[in-house]
Amino acid sequence: MAEEPNRLFRTAADHATGYRRSLPGRPVGVPVDQEALTRAFSGPLSRDPSPPERVLAELLAAAEPGLVASAGPRYFGFVVGGALPAATAADMLTAGWDQLATNAVTSPAAIAAEAAAGAWLKDLLGIPASASTGFVTGCQAANTAGLAAARHRVLAEAGWDVERRGLLGAPPIRVIAGEERHGTIDRSLRLLGFGTDVIEPVPAGPNGAIDIKALRMSLRAASGPAIVCLQAGNVNTGACDRLGEACELVHRHGGWAHVDGAFGLWAAASPATRHLVDGVELADSWACDGHKWLNLPYDSAFAFCARPDVHAAAMSYAAAYLTGSGGAPVGADLTAESSRRARGFAVWAGLRELGRDGVAALVERCCALARRFAQGLASAGFEVVNEVVLNQVLVGFGDDARTERVIAAVQADGTCWAGGTTWRGRRLMRISVSNATTTEADVDLSVAAITRLAA
Repeated sequence: MAEEPNRLFRTAADHATGYRRSLPGRPVGVPVDQEALTRAFSGPLSRDPSPPERVLAELLAAAEPGLVASAGPRYFGFVVGGALPAATAADMLTAGWDQLATNAVTSPAAIAAEAAAGAWLKDLLGIPASASTGFVTGCQAANTAGLAAARHRVLAEAGWDVERRGLLGAPPIRVIAGEERHGTIDRSLRLLGFGTDVIEPVPAGPNGAIDIKALRMSLRAASGPAIVCLQAGNVNTGACDRLGEACELVHRHGGWAHVDGAFGLWAAASPATRHLVDGVELADSWACDGHKWLNLPYDSAFAFCARPDVHAAAMSYAAAYLTGSGGAPVGADLTAESSRRARGFAVWAGLRELGRDGVAALVERCCALARRFAQGLASAGFEVVNEVVLNQVLVGFGDDARTERVIAAVQADGTCWAGGTTWRGRRLMRISVSNATTTEADVDLSVAAITRLAA
């Protein structure tokens, strides 16, 4: 019996290795028969147990036709990064170790890794060292944690205990956000009981960043507890709000400034782009993904809060059986998950693999490749709609119908993969360069394929 897991795990690791090696030459996205895939996974559950080796073989056979090469160098959809080798290996160990990362009692190693990785992240992103760090699944969870902390703080200052009394009868809270905010902000507000009607939208400037003059007018228009949602990295254009000026305005009016920095917050890690997020340290909470630009395996994201006590008050809970809490908030005190996966190991490994200069180089290289994409497509006669300030490129191919046809053809071709979006009333191709393994040759091959398919 002792040898069986060894052979099984080795087989799984060998297959994962082979798959990763195949990515540079693998078709990125091809048409899939979803019904056939569902049938391959379906059927009645057998009454008798199955040998693990057979189960693994059946899983490999069923899944292979439906895998998208999103970890590869020519996948430019949805701001998806790859997965660094050391981080991937650490994630494999994480599954093998099967740690319960609730607190330092359930897994001392997991919490220690989170403490170290959290300190490195804050240093790289320009967030105060005293801030708390919650390791969560994605920016949906990170935005929810940040806005829960904001809700706690602004209502506590108004004399209301929202964790005990809820929102019914609470003083009204103003939620101010840019009109081009990410949709996860709206869903977080729904989950937190605010609803989306509470949002006071602020117009955006030409490239999608919040209009500071309009934000100033909005803050002056009324009084009362206020939460302002800012953005580092517009999901379409990459534009960043003027964070320093915006945070100062928010605090002047007694509000809480939350920054959704799913990918754009990584601009802080490079001297070449740091100016785009000047003043980021002035915010009260921040959300950022690791599985996007940092190229960590899914799922990995971070919720930071300038006031750890507020963060814990909004997210933690107590139970008679629970030990290991009561000191500085860690682990489950800072997330909405108690039975937490030990995500910190992969974060720690990925940051160690890259180092400070490697993270900066990754950001700078992706930005340079995005500009190369834009220049190549513009030279081919297509319209690049946005100012390319980070790693996002928006391209039009004429009218909406033609643009849709080009996107569909690119996705079916398999050379590369890019998605569609609607921005300022137009359908556009959205290209996001986020993978650590993407090269100039990958961009040039993709530009040539897009040009050929659009002809």
